[in-house]
Amino acid sequence: MSRVRVVSLVPSLTEAVAVSAPGALVAATDWCTHPAGLDVARAGGTKNLAVDRITALAPDLVIANEEENRQPDLDALRAAGLDVLVTHVRTLPQAFTELDRVLTACGVRSRPGWLDAAEAAWEAPPAFQEPRTAVVPIWRRPWMVLGRDTFAGDLLARLGVRTLYADHSERYPRIPLDELRAARPDVVVLPDEPYRFTADDGPEAFPGLPCALLSGRHLTWYGPSLAKAPEVLGRALRTVRR
Repeated sequence: MSRVRVVSLVPSLTEAVAVSAPGALVAATDWCTHPAGLDVARAGGTKNLAVDRITALAPDLVIANEEENRQPDLDALRAAGLDVLVTHVRTLPQAFTELDRVLTACGVRSRPGWLDAAEAAWEAPPAFQEPRTAVVPIWRRPWMVLGRDTFAGDLLARLGVRTLYADHSERYPRIPLDELRAARPDVVVLPDEPYRFTADDGPEAFPGLPCALLSGRHLTWYGPSLAKAPEVLGRALRTVRR
């Protein structure tokens, strides 16, 4: 059976396919940074795809995500006759289900070891004994935070950290900085993607509040990084900056 030729428009799925189906990927987005040394054609950004370039490659399958990719781009790829698989991930169980679906579609015949390791790692992740509350900015100028029904929020909840805006009507609400400060969370979680918060860019906006700088790859990606995510995130959450 010939190998399925795949274009991935989702960084975490690019990594999953690259390590599980070597040689299947023919293109990925500019934001697909893993695995290290990935050498494939580039398909533009997740939000501004090079549709003509992707179409010219004539892949057997295009992998996308409802949140990361724009519907008009996906419609254009389908109109060009391409098979587009769109993932929907709001929780950890959904992530595992979608990973199985994607890898099967890419021709992976045996379950990869990293996927077993990821499921095992999340069976009983190390969590705070006393639940903590958090504000989780994902952007600034304007300030945006995790709201309801998000994958990252689900991971944090499994580690004993409840996001204060988990019941908000929006998934990524814009909240004024003064309101975020006044919420007085136990910790402000600052991931390095999609906005790249750093020790010098983020904590200064929350004087007097503990801040945890987290790996966005381990908080928001659903792929091989999930196997180490409980350990990486837990360690960062326990080492907070005041």
